[in-house]
Amino acid sequence: MSKTYKKASTPEQIPVLFTEAWMQRDADMLASLFAEDAEFVNVVGLWWHNRDDIREAHAYGFDKIFGDSELVLRKTTVKYLSDDIAVVYARMHLKNQTQKGDVETPSLRYTIFSFVVQKVDRYWKCVSAHNTDIIPGAETNIIDKEGKFKSVNYRK
Repeated sequence: MSKTYKKASTPEQIPVLFTEAWMQRDADMLASLFAEDAEFVNVVGLWWHNRDDIREAHAYGFDKIFGDSELVLRKTTVKYLSDDIAVVYARMHLKNQTQKGDVETPSLRYTIFSFVVQKVDRYWKCVSAHNTDIIPGAETNIIDKEGKFKSVNYRK
């Protein structure tokens, strides 16, 4: 990451810059938003423990899974825990994920990111991130008798 990238001067800028990096398919730019020892958990529970692994995982994703995708930031909220630590929630949607198997056109996906950010000097870095898919109408997940993972609602 020898190139200089934009830095977040507010916590709200983290998801904005994350989305910009995603749309440019720039794993280095995306990784630059994270602290060296940052943690990242994706929607299926893959867990990366440092900036280099986060960069490598997203480079793979841009190449194999999300090359034509569009990530749109819909809503952001910030909860300050102190003057230099905050939790940023970002609601996003993703479309045009690469098809796989019998799914010709993957559906539009809705997600919520949680970014724990820390101010160092004048800029904010992400120290932890978690991405969660939103499954409309579901309350939890189960594994059925055939071993398939399903989102379910116990109220219906």
